[in-house]
Amino acid sequence: MDEMGELGFQSARSCIFGDDDSPKHLILSNRTGSRNTSPSRQKVIKTKPRGFDEETVATFAKVLHADIQMEDSIWSLLPDDLLIEVLARVPPFLIFRLRSVCRRWNMILQDRSFLASHSQVPSHGPCLLTFWKNSQIHQCSVFSLPLKTWYKIPFGFLPDWAFWLVGSSGGLVCFSGYDGLSFRMLVCNPLTQTWRVLPSMHHNQQRQLILVADKTDRLFKVIATSDIYGNKTLPTEVYDSKLNSWSVHQVMPAVNLCSSKMAFCDSRLYLETLSPLGLMMYRVDTGQWEHIPAKFPRSLLDGYLVAGAQKRLFLVGRIGLYSTLQSMRIWELDHAKTVWVEISRMPPKYFRALLRLSAERFDCFGQDNLICFTSWNQGKGLLYDVDKKTWSWIAGCAIQLCNSQVCFYEPRFDTSIY
Repeated sequence: MDEMGELGFQSARSCIFGDDDSPKHLILSNRTGSRNTSPSRQKVIKTKPRGFDEETVATFAKVLHADIQMEDSIWSLLPDDLLIEVLARVPPFLIFRLRSVCRRWNMILQDRSFLASHSQVPSHGPCLLTFWKNSQIHQCSVFSLPLKTWYKIPFGFLPDWAFWLVGSSGGLVCFSGYDGLSFRMLVCNPLTQTWRVLPSMHHNQQRQLILVADKTDRLFKVIATSDIYGNKTLPTEVYDSKLNSWSVHQVMPAVNLCSSKMAFCDSRLYLETLSPLGLMMYRVDTGQWEHIPAKFPRSLLDGYLVAGAQKRLFLVGRIGLYSTLQSMRIWELDHAKTVWVEISRMPPKYFRALLRLSAERFDCFGQDNLICFTSWNQGKGLLYDVDKKTWSWIAGCAIQLCNSQVCFYEPRFDTSIY
């Protein structure tokens, strides 16, 4: 069986049966234990929950006889409300396989009560979404950090013009591109295979974009800032999914940007600037821009703004003038003093393995105090946990990360595009 799980409505049979229709194991079987037997013969096994940090102890039965059968007449009588509670706790990437088990399960997974139960359980945990086009076909793979497994997601539902991955937020993913006539954008939910093409902006040019989902109000916004080609006269525009329209706001003051990378935290959008030196901050509630005079560390070669949890804002970049003296460091913004405070350094062995050349390019992005580093040329992925202060390689990502667009992604069935 292929190492990467295939997602899709018709994929369950290929995971349970081989090409010769001989039975094979379900992926769920090696995480949820085996069939129930007498409680006196139960075995304690440690299992990974849906969350990223927690670890719980679950009790499962031990198989004593291979010929024990589960009675269909008994399990088919499982009440719908109990079945919904069970399925709501199944890892999202495996639910596609379960949809093909029977018509009843397929209908339940589309039920509003299931989506309501799914929204109440803890998040599956952070994932990495990689996107690229191969022979004009959209390709997408997702790496689940809790399960440490790659899964393929069918992206054939996207229009051909959806080429650039803007980002992800709250289970939604945003793409942009040219349809041959104008600049277009869409927002989709990869798990439900639903998408929504956004109306054109008032000043419809290719912009710096960021997607922001609000789970409380069940809406999402897309913020468009300056033109990527340097046009500084365009006003900031914000799309509201409830209104299905763009609103025009203040033009960003004339500044020289360091990078096209933006970070959004605590209802504020941040960009790096060279002149004046510091940060530009956009307040979504007021629609106004402000300058923050937070000077960058000395000898900073390249910097990336990364949004953390609970209003935390990080700066990640290389320090040093020569290849033998370079190092990767992480700073956190002290909002009260408007200064960058160093909180961590990448160990030299990871730095040398990630970037073999001093001029080699890398990408950096974050979510919930997790920071991911990817190498453009080597297809390597390195993860740093700010809270635990631990570094770890992302397994099996050489093919998926090489020449791919990457972002963090939270799989959710209950996040709607409307």
